[in-house]
Amino acid sequence: MSLLERKCQPCTGGTKPLGAKAVSQLSNEIATWKVLGDKFLSKEWAFSDFAEALAFTNRVGALAEEEGHHPDIYLTWGKVKLDITTHDAGGLTENDFILAAKCDKL
Repeated sequence: MSLLERKCQPCTGGTKPLGAKAVSQLSNEIATWKVLGDKFLSKEWAFSDFAEALAFTNRVGALAEEEGHHPDIYLTWGKVKLDITTHDAGGLTENDFILAAKCDKL
């Protein structure tokens, strides 16, 4: 099942971060994202003005609420940057890749 077809799952107290091999495999499905130290996924989008960047940010926010998984969002004039991690796990989980793939679809 592709990342787009999956839904983020609630983390439990024992959720562990993915290993390097799983991170590498899942990264192939979101090739435009940067993996930072096996702890974060990061991507920037450029827009023609603040209003477009804000509209995208609002769509990401709605998606994050729907999935129950929330990225760090940085909004400035004409640019949005997302950083995604699973804080409770101390690194990347499948949820991060699912959310990244769905943000790309927006």
